[in-house]
Amino acid sequence: MGPATTDKEASLIRIGIFLVGALFPGQTSGEVLRNTVETVVAAERAGFDDAWLAEHHFMSYGVIPSPVTLAGVALGRTSRIHVGTAVSVLSARHPVALAEEAAILHHTSGGRFELGVGRGGPWVDLEVFGTGLPRYERGFAESLDLLCSALTSENVSADGEFFRFREVPMTPEPPGLRPVVACTSAETADLAAARGLPMLLGLHVGDAEKAAMLARYQDRAAPGCSSPRAETVPADHVGAAVGFVADTTEDAVAELKRAMPRWLRPGLAGYVPVDGRPRPARDVDAYVDLLCRIHPVGSPEHCVRVLRETIRTTGLDRVILLVEGAGDHRRTLENVARLGRDVLPPLREHEIAYKRGR
Repeated sequence: MGPATTDKEASLIRIGIFLVGALFPGQTSGEVLRNTVETVVAAERAGFDDAWLAEHHFMSYGVIPSPVTLAGVALGRTSRIHVGTAVSVLSARHPVALAEEAAILHHTSGGRFELGVGRGGPWVDLEVFGTGLPRYERGFAESLDLLCSALTSENVSADGEFFRFREVPMTPEPPGLRPVVACTSAETADLAAARGLPMLLGLHVGDAEKAAMLARYQDRAAPGCSSPRAETVPADHVGAAVGFVADTTEDAVAELKRAMPRWLRPGLAGYVPVDGRPRPARDVDAYVDLLCRIHPVGSPEHCVRVLRETIRTTGLDRVILLVEGAGDHRRTLENVARLGRDVLPPLREHEIAYKRGR
């Protein structure tokens, strides 16, 4: 028997699940929301560290309009796993209101809530919620700074272009959270680096692109942002990937290639621009093929190899896996259980042994 794993060593690697609340044909939104909470409970049982919930509005791609609300439900149904938002769309929210909600979940869950935020897109949400296109186009930095202030300061005020109000006390007490920032562009990565905030890197890029974004971040990071755990990557960055396991890699890939286009074709069509600009087109079949090639989709052994390579290439210590790609709740629960049984233990043993030897 090898040396025992310490709590500190186990915490060096965090593997979570990522749920968008995907609405497949034949399902109802209410059913998907109930299933999403059940999947978080299953992930805790399977040994995952985190569960992250995505925000979308007015579309079947994802039917979680308030991941903070659903995180509260999931936190109430669990006792160990951390639950976060990946992400809350800051362009459609008031930063102080979001900080208040984060504080509630932080205090009532024993510190198990994690907050991720993003710029979002130029979608009709901006019209419906009245925040407007200018706030999306040039207000993200101001929104993020106000959010960070409200998460860490006893009193907060604003005198900017988009927010102006007198000083008010933050109640409940600010949780001191550092939000994770979704970064799909160099501009946003630079913004996060200047503030020392961790990044969330998405599904659409592979290991090389993630590593390049992390290197850019390190070059531009504010003094004192470096992680004690790695020479090149500051702490707490999160990398998203598809995670799907079957008896063979061929079976896993075939299953996702059958299922995911049924969700993505109508789902991606739900992105409606607020100002009539052309909506970016995507070849759904080619996209699914890319996801299956660059992410841990396959046999348990294949998934472990791919995740080890991701961690080795990027230096990431946090990875979250989209687990609902089959479009069947029973199959999602099987996927979560099998990832927990067949993939997480050998992955963690390998990484702990590697870090002990460094």
